[in-house]
Parts: sequence; structure tokens; C-alpha cells
Amino acid sequence: MFRICPCDFIKDGCVFLLPRPGKEVLFMKKRFSLLMGLTLVFTLLAGCGNGGSASSTPTASDGGGHALTVGIVQLAENGAFSDMRQGFIDHMRELGYDESKMSFVFQEAGGDVATLNTICQSMVDKHVDLLVTIATPATQAAVNLDTDIPVFFISVSDPVAAGIITDMDHPDKNATGTSNAIPVGDIFKLAAQITPDVKTYGILYNTSETNSVTTVAKAKDYLDEQGLKYVEKVVTNSAEVQQAAQALADQADALYVPNDSMIQSAMPQVVDAATAAGIPIYGSSPVMVASGALATVSTSDPAIGALTADMVDKYLTGTAVADIPAVVDQNHITVVNSATAQALGITIPDSLNATTIGG
Repeated sequence: MFRICPCDFIKDGCVFLLPRPGKEVLFMKKRFSLLMGLTLVFTLLAGCGNGGSASSTPTASDGGGHALTVGIVQLAENGAFSDMRQGFIDHMRELGYDESKMSFVFQEAGGDVATLNTICQSMVDKHVDLLVTIATPATQAAVNLDTDIPVFFISVSDPVAAGIITDMDHPDKNATGTSNAIPVGDIFKLAAQITPDVKTYGILYNTSETNSVTTVAKAKDYLDEQGLKYVEKVVTNSAEVQQAAQALADQADALYVPNDSMIQSAMPQVVDAATAAGIPIYGSSPVMVASGALATVSTSDPAIGALTADMVDKYLTGTAVADIPAVVDQNHITVVNSATAQALGITIPDSLNATTIGG
């Protein structure tokens, strides 16, 4: 017969009984009891096979369990990510997960990928119950750890291309979440309405972010189909953004910035370069527009965070991660910065159904 104590060795959610005389393991004198005890040990060990991948769904504290800890991770701090994170947290609270049932641990990596990997590992070491990742780099870092902690991502533009999951309808790798697939065609159609004389677009992005690369590929395909020209500049770190933006502004009639966390964090420098050249910027998020870009067609950042919260709630109420399809958010909004339009002498058409900011 065995008695499991708090001091027994625990690994990957499994309890290993280590004999310590007179303490954790008590042997009955009768051979039958010893045999039953050994059977129990082998049963426990068998249940821990496959790295604990068959772990049960945690549930929020209801008087009998512990309050869940949710780790939230992102590569860098910017307005869009902040809105997504807050949208997620606010909706979890609305769903009934108050402080007694759920707490949040948030960390961001300051734009450094090595730090991002360290943060994700530290979340695993802290045994958080769930990982919530914002955008592609953080999600890749978390999923690549291959743990039994489920990952729920917010705003990954192409989860399959990024290697996060292999099937949107039947997500694997213990991960699912929301995609903000950028409607590049709609953005350039909007640009044609507002600034129809643009013939050449300057595209600025960071090649190390899969989300940026895939979005830019779609943008170039669209521009090729429309017979429009483009020039591009790529950057590998934030120190290169200002010079690249200035070079593009001298060659293009307008700039386009994809969903790129590095560029988004440096938007004031991009806006300064474009304003000095008297050309507009078309961005990929409302926060870019709030930072001085002229306009975008995009998902709502708080809303996509809330959408991921709904998926977490579904998991916590008994649905397996693999049975929660990843979702592409199709609820797009058009946002225009009226102050930027005025500064550039651009008239926004009255027929445009858009949310106006900056006025």
C-alpha cells in the first residue's frame, strides 16, 4: 500500500513514488499488499506515457480547485498588441473568470527573439495552465517548445504557413486561436478610393517575421494584377527602419506597411519620413492609423482578443484543443486618420464608410 506525499517526485504532471524509509512508502508485511502496491506504481507510470500529452482539461476554481494561471506572451509592446491583450483579458472576466478563478502573467520580449524564447520557457517552468500568445513570433516560440500546456494564439496572419498548426479546421500541436489574415486587396482598393493617383507603392517590412513575408507576397501579387508598381525595403532590426523608410519615401507615391511588429513599434519614424515627403501610409492595423498612417482595412484588435477568449472558455468547459478550429476573423473595419489627411491635403470621400480618428 502506498501513501503519496507532497514531497514525492513530480514530473510532467505525473507522480513518481520514491522510497524513503519510514516516510513516503509504507510496505505492508503481507506479500499480497506489496504486490498491489507495485501494481499501483506501474499503473501510474503507464498513465504518464507520451510526455503527459493526454493531460486533462484544467478547470477554473469552483471551490475545489486552484485558480488558473494564464501566461500571456508577445514579442514587443505596441498599441495593437496591448489592445488585443486587453480585449482578451476583459472578455475572460466578462465570461465569469474573475480574480478568484483566473490570474494573468504577462511578459514581452522587447523585440528580441532570444529573450522571447527564454520567456516562453520560463512560463513552462512556472507550470502555467495555459499560454496565450500574441502574433506570430510569440506563437512559434511557444509551440516549438512542444509541451502539454495548450497554446491559444491571438492574431496570427497565417498559422499554417508559420508552422504553428497544419490544419485550421483540425488544429494540432496542442494549439489553436485566431487569424487576422490581412485583407490586402481591400486595403489597396481603399487606397485607390482615397488617393487614386498613386502609381508606385513603397513596401517596408522585416524579413524575419513570417506574417510579414506572407502578407507582402499577397500584396505584391495584387499590385501585379492591377498593373501597379512597387519598390520594397527590408529591415532586420529596428535601427534600420528610419533609413529604409526615408529611402522608400523618395521613390514611392505612398507606403504600405504589413502586419509587422518591428515596423509597427517604429511607426513614428516611418510617419516622419512619409510626412516629410508628403506621401500617405496605408497600414495593417487601427493602431498604425492612430500612429499617423492615413488609413487601413483591418480587424478590430480588442475584438480579435475577445474571440480568442471565447475559444479558451470552450476549452475550459470541456472541448479538446483539437476540436476547436482556428478562426480567421472576417469582421473588418475601415479606419482613417483625419489629421493625417488634413496634413497631406487629402480629401476623404464622403461615401467612405469609415471610422475616423485623429480629428
